Order: sequence, then structure tokens, then C-alpha cells
Amino acid sequence: MADNIKEVIPEFLLLLKGVIDCPDLPLNVSRSFLQNDRDVSKISKHIVKKVADKLKSLYNTERESYEKFWDDIQVFIKFGCLKDNKFYDKIKDVILYKTIDGRHINLKEYLADNQDKTIYYVTDENQQAQYIKQFKDNGLNALILDNSLDTPFMGLIEYVENMDKNPENQEEILKFARIDSDISKVLNSDAKEEDKANDEKITSLFQDILGDKLSSYKVESFKDSNLSAMVVVDEQSIRMAHMKDQFQAMGLEGLSFDEEQGLLINRNSSIIKKLVSLADQTDKKDMVELMCQQIADLAMLANKELKPDQLNDYVDRTNKLMAMFVELDK
Repeated sequence: MADNIKEVIPEFLLLLKGVIDCPDLPLNVSRSFLQNDRDVSKISKHIVKKVADKLKSLYNTERESYEKFWDDIQVFIKFGCLKDNKFYDKIKDVILYKTIDGRHINLKEYLADNQDKTIYYVTDENQQAQYIKQFKDNGLNALILDNSLDTPFMGLIEYVENMDKNPENQEEILKFARIDSDISKVLNSDAKEEDKANDEKITSLFQDILGDKLSSYKVESFKDSNLSAMVVVDEQSIRMAHMKDQFQAMGLEGLSFDEEQGLLINRNSSIIKKLVSLADQTDKKDMVELMCQQIADLAMLANKELKPDQLNDYVDRTNKLMAMFVELDK
């Protein structure tokens, strides 16, 4: 009798309770015996197979009930997949993901609704609410992956699913993208050339005023003209920042990886159009500068919390702008 025999029952299944009846195993066994015995290995693989078969059976015959308890078991399942790639191969079609519209679906179902191989995901529904709204308004969906295991689990899926793909054929490569790292789906690709006439002027305006506050500045046409700008984050830097957090949780310091934020400016926004017209007026220089900074901070606020000094600057600037508008009304 034992409560922890990982050679027989894999770590991710240690919550299982039961009796193993195997006359081929001696009563007194050592750890080294368990590690090297062929029968023990067979038992372990058989247990994993039975668990996989049971999950597939529940998915196929009792999908509604399966979805209800999925959130309680998903951590163990994902941990198991990370420990044993063969287990992932057995159950990958019954692994469920919660979506921003409240459903539970598998990857095949998600990709069936997508024209490309990009899987969009959310890590914080509150922090990324602006991006979720844009996706929903455009009839798009994304997965909610907010567990600490999800980042390495995404890496596993990308590795396994792309193993036999040609890396030069990007259309065939399956990849995960956080909802704020790729907002091409909410952009208007039908922008006319005449609409792009002021792009260089807009980019220079923000770059001159904001400097290296953000890593890049780019002008695009959004489908939503009410949005002045949105922050986009490099997916690779997201993964590296998560790795840093994991190392810090283990007490390892010295790593410095921050999410690399760029600013996408909406040429369709009436505010941006007004800024362009005011930029050449010397007496409006202060207002234009304040507005550019305010637009950037609003976009950053929609992406993540501002640092204390940034928040103080934002509040001070808001008061200055309100004072300016009061003066304009006189």
C-alpha cells in the first residue's frame, strides 16, 4: 500500500484512487525496481490509456456534463500533456478551451471558424476588455488562456502541430497570438491611398512628442472610427515576460524582459484628423502635445495598468486639458 508511486501512476494522475491487482509484482519493491521493471512501465502506460479513453468517451457521449467539470480538471490534463506528449496526441481533440463568448470548444472547432491558422487568446478579461470588445463587435472569437500552465502548453501545441510543416509556408503554421499582439482582424484593409496622405505626418507628430515611450508608431485604418489608437504588444516579448515571471516565482532574479508595446494610430478617427489640422498652428502646440500624450496613455490604459508616475502624469494632464476646454468656451 502506498500513496505516491509515480512510476506506476504518473504525477498528473496522482489524485486517482484505486487498487492495482498485479500478481507479477513482488510484495516488497524498491524505488529502483519500480523504475526499471517492464511490467510497471506497462501498467503505467495502460492507466494513462484508460484515462484518455474515458475522457474521449465522456466527450463523445456526455459533452454537456464534460464541459461542466472541464474547468476543474483542465490543469491536470494540461500538466499531463506537458509531461507526456503521447498523452497529448491521444486526447488533443477532447481538450476544451473557454471562449470570450462563454462557450467551450476544442481547437478544431475554433479553427473551423477561422480562415487562417492563428489562434487568438486572452490572458486577462478585465485588462484586455477593449480588445475583447473589438473582437466581439467584428464577430471574432478568442480563447481564454489565463492559467500559469497555458504559456508552456501553447508552446507544446505549436511544436507538436507544426513538427511536419514547412516553416517557410506561414499559411500552414499554427500559432497563438494574444489578442493585443495582432489586431489585424479589426483593421480596415480597404483604406484608399488618399486616406494615407497624412500618415507620415501623424507618425512624426507622435514620435516627436512621445519619443521612446512606446517601441513603435504606425498608422492604420480601424473599422471603429471612435478609437483613436490601440497598443499592440509583440507576441515574443509576451512569452519572454511570462518566462521572467515564472523565474521570479522560483526566486531567480536578474532577468529583465518587458512586453514590447507599439502604438497603432487610427487615421479614421476624427480626433486624429483634428490633431493633424492643429499641428501646424503655433498657438495650439501645447494642446496638440497634451492630446498626443493623452491618446497614448488611454491606449496604454486599455492594455494594462499604468505605473504610478505614468498615472500621476495622466491625471495632471487630464486636468490641464479640461482647463483648456473651459478657456475655449469663454
